[in-house]
Amino acid sequence: MRLSGLVSHRRRRTFVGNGSGVSRGDRNRNTRLARLRDLVPLSNAIVGIDLADAKEVVVVTDHDSNVLARKTFRCRAWNLGVALDWAAAQAAGKGFTGVTVACEPTGHRWRVVGQLAAQRQMPFVCVQPMLTSWARRSEDLTFDKTDEKDAVLIARLTTQLRCYVPEPVDETWGRLRHLGARREQLLVEAVSQVQQIRALLECVWPAALDATRQPFRSSTWTAAISVVLDRDHGDLTLTRRRGVTRFEQLVRREVLRRGRQRPCLRIVQQVFAALSDSAGVIAHRPGALERVALLLGDWLETRRRLADTEARMTSVLDKLQLTGLVTSITGLSAVGAAAILAETGDPKRFATARALVKHAGLAPREKLSGTCKGRTKLTGQGRPGLRLAAWRAVWGALRPNPVYAARFAHLTTREHNKLTVTQAQAVIAAAILRHLHAVITTGKPWNPLTATYGTQQHPTALPIAA
Repeated sequence: MRLSGLVSHRRRRTFVGNGSGVSRGDRNRNTRLARLRDLVPLSNAIVGIDLADAKEVVVVTDHDSNVLARKTFRCRAWNLGVALDWAAAQAAGKGFTGVTVACEPTGHRWRVVGQLAAQRQMPFVCVQPMLTSWARRSEDLTFDKTDEKDAVLIARLTTQLRCYVPEPVDETWGRLRHLGARREQLLVEAVSQVQQIRALLECVWPAALDATRQPFRSSTWTAAISVVLDRDHGDLTLTRRRGVTRFEQLVRREVLRRGRQRPCLRIVQQVFAALSDSAGVIAHRPGALERVALLLGDWLETRRRLADTEARMTSVLDKLQLTGLVTSITGLSAVGAAAILAETGDPKRFATARALVKHAGLAPREKLSGTCKGRTKLTGQGRPGLRLAAWRAVWGALRPNPVYAARFAHLTTREHNKLTVTQAQAVIAAAILRHLHAVITTGKPWNPLTATYGTQQHPTALPIAA
């Protein structure tokens, strides 16, 4: 994705007026490395652990990747306390004052290891599996993969400080993460059910889908289809014999039962008219409509569970006292913000807003060498779930938010380096992440002037049209 025009002026400002030549990125990197060095001091041996279900390979190495001890433990992850005690004794025997525990964040076993290490006051870091894979390829060009070799590679990458500090364990933030994961599963399930229902109706009863423009967003349409499929078991002739008046009464009763005020009579009449349509594969109609009835019930139950999960997520935001801050961003709902924070965890653990954007894979990736300047694209790394959550938030915030709307219009209409709609939406998604980081870390509500000019008062600031 071409975004070169968005970052060039910022990078120029980084180096201007800095006599030491050390950029802001250098300072942030140095701070991160210093923090990692505190966790991986030269006085500590490295304990690399390759986690599996019932086989845990543990190696103890020095900072030159020399293996000091190795042992395979046939146990579950929560029984690795004995392994950590063994590793500490081996390191002490070699003259080290302590150990640093490292593993890959695969599954949930690494959380158990982190807890065991914290109980023994051992520093704990994680190594990305992607880095381990790259290191495996560069090791001897054989592409060998064994638990014993992977444990050594994990320890080696840790000594090179190519590791990271995992998110601190917090009960409330942990609950939000799990609720976010459940919400994503329910969204995927709901979309799959809608697609199946649509495909089946297109085959055996396509006229039902033409009763309204967006049938699955209409409570009247779903209620009418439920009456046809549940009460009359998909017998369109039987439903038609009841007459339109009786059909309207049944649909009205179903709509009221679902908590709505009244049905849309136009849609009810359109569905009733579709009962006479003979288009579709008639031979498959009874079986397909029965399947549609089952899927429709599953879909309604999935929506109920989804609403319950989202209510739980917003209650967690209330408990964290963040609801007012995140919803101060015009167009960003509490559910949308909760979905983003479920992927990020506490934004305060990111030193800068740009670090959060990088975590989502929405940061620009430059390609420069000498006088050659390549196309700037997004990194696409980081958490795909966070990138998706930020992308979904764009659709709700773009129109009502004057700052985002103006930015989007500028990016898609300017003469130089004009972006496509998709590219501009990615820019807005990154802006939402930066603004979320700002309001949460500072504790101040979102301000449109600050979001536009970087300060609350700008001498040339013009009124922002809604």
